[in-house]
Amino acid sequence: MTLKWGGQEEDAESARRAAAELESLLAASTGEPLMIANEFAEVIVRKVETRNGVRLLIRSAKSGQWVSIDPLEAESLTWQNEKTYAAMVGNMFAPLIPEEEVQ
Repeated sequence: MTLKWGGQEEDAESARRAAAELESLLAASTGEPLMIANEFAEVIVRKVETRNGVRLLIRSAKSGQWVSIDPLEAESLTWQNEKTYAAMVGNMFAPLIPEEEVQ
């Protein structure tokens, strides 16, 4: 007997799409990756060329989670204050503002 959960196929398809997107971004990386680490975290930052312009690929070495951000999204980090970052760090492995449930 094989156990399954509701949404298992959707989860698997989402994981396949994310893996394919990450592979594509890694193939488009230019220059040397930059590793930044301290006692709390370790991330690898790469510059990637996409059909829509340059992006930064930031990947957690520990969890494997990643995000690709464009120059405007990178600049928006400079608009934030310490409270915003504290709220994000305090809500680890989850978005600060969750996506709405689709009904």
